[in-house]
Amino acid sequence: MNYVREYYEAIRSGEINACRRVKSVYGRLVEQMDDPDSPYCFDEETGERPIEFVETFCKQSQGTIGAPIRLELFQKAFIQALFGFLEKETGFRRFRETLFLVGRKNGKSTLLAGIALYMLIADYEGAAEIYSVATKKDQAKKVLTEASNMVKQSPELRAVLKKRRSDIYFPATSSFFEALASDSNTLDGLNSHCVIIDELHAIRDRNLYEVMKQSTSSRRQPLVVMITTAGTVRDNIFDEMYELAGDIADGKKTDETFLPIMYELDARDEWIAPACWIKANPGLGTIKQYRTLADFVARAKQSPADVPGILCKDFNWRENENKVWLSFDQIKNPATYELAELYNTYAIGGCDLSATTDLTAATLLIRRPQDSTVYITQHYFLPQAKLDKLDEKGTNEAPYRLWAERGLLTICEGSRVNFSMVTEWFCQMRDEYKIDPYKIGYDRALAGYWVEEMKANGFEMEPVAQGPFTWSQPMREMGAALTDKIVNYNDNPVLKWCLSNTGVKKTGLNNIQPVKITEKRRIDGAVSLLNAWVIYVRDYDDYMYFVG
Repeated sequence: MNYVREYYEAIRSGEINACRRVKSVYGRLVEQMDDPDSPYCFDEETGERPIEFVETFCKQSQGTIGAPIRLELFQKAFIQALFGFLEKETGFRRFRETLFLVGRKNGKSTLLAGIALYMLIADYEGAAEIYSVATKKDQAKKVLTEASNMVKQSPELRAVLKKRRSDIYFPATSSFFEALASDSNTLDGLNSHCVIIDELHAIRDRNLYEVMKQSTSSRRQPLVVMITTAGTVRDNIFDEMYELAGDIADGKKTDETFLPIMYELDARDEWIAPACWIKANPGLGTIKQYRTLADFVARAKQSPADVPGILCKDFNWRENENKVWLSFDQIKNPATYELAELYNTYAIGGCDLSATTDLTAATLLIRRPQDSTVYITQHYFLPQAKLDKLDEKGTNEAPYRLWAERGLLTICEGSRVNFSMVTEWFCQMRDEYKIDPYKIGYDRALAGYWVEEMKANGFEMEPVAQGPFTWSQPMREMGAALTDKIVNYNDNPVLKWCLSNTGVKKTGLNNIQPVKITEKRRIDGAVSLLNAWVIYVRDYDDYMYFVG
């Protein structure tokens, strides 16, 4: 039975309402099945083996306990595509990695546990190492626990598997299935055959993903399976993998070994359209109860605070947390530019200097003649002591080292940012790219000697009072400009992260100011930009006279 073709035909005919990306991916898979020149072939029987394994040997561990598992068509199509496409030259699996994005309560744990047990027992791999990984051990153990419960309900699986203290063991091939967390001491030296990552959005440390993916490099046909809902924490490994998967699904990038199956809404406002709910919830009406989702939607319509949660968890629309200033959809802008395009222009500067070991952000806001776009270029500074402290705690609040490698951030020796390096950056922008600041806004409370140093280098410095009376109107206008996509910040991930961490505090009737959504988040890039925007709003006519 060709479940991939059957599923696609149901989508194409309109019998199943699927989102644009799911339709696109399955459409290409069907085309590739019929392409004799493709380096890959589709073997129905090979793809059906894991389906038969799950439905024959795996039993329900919840609800109707002990009953055979019956997979839905969307699950069968996914499994058959994942396992059924083979390399013609070697006969090995084509797909080595997959992102399966689906709304909550659509059978993720059951599907993952079934795949893990198949890879443990029936994938013809000796001494197979199967791992379920997460940031915390409790999360990592969820899939292992589900698999253990399946084994308890299945006489056939109980006969060949042993449940040990920390894993499930298959003596016939010396294979095991174990749960690992990012703080585990055993992450190095693994030889993974299959890596299961449940709820990718909760993993904040990219290193965990990298280490586990590297651990599969010596296997003949390894598999990394990521199944997740969307999340509210921005610019972590989830966003990176989501963007990659989305680009592959859209045909913007090619990776023949990565299978992206992304159940999500095509537009944000579809969350109030019941006919569209199935786009993010393919198990709606069978696995997931329609009435329960309808109740969630009805409640969210009455309570705006509930909207980000239901959009992320039930409809896979990426949102920030409900206290944030701007939604992720408002913040994101893929537009980019080359710095050389801004050569010989006038700018307004902004800076947010760190008091101790925090992030320092320097900003240039640039307009060009006869161009309505507001261009933003930034650079960030962080002391080495901050990174050392994060390493000691074993935390990774942001990919600072990766940003440094990309030239977006400078790591300063010692325990404080060297403000002279900030001066050097502004001088470089002026002297090398001829981006000449009209004025540079700063917080006088933290500036100290730096202002005099900047003045000595020929910059006109303008103190900006840090508070709602100064920030309210510029913050509203800046938010509107970001929403309207007229701010081109060169897709800077640091600024995107800072903006997504920015909440809004209201005082009185009309006053607002930026705040951190939680204490550990950084908003320095947003504040630096806002300091520049204050001058941009206040001195708009004078500045635009220079722009021409």
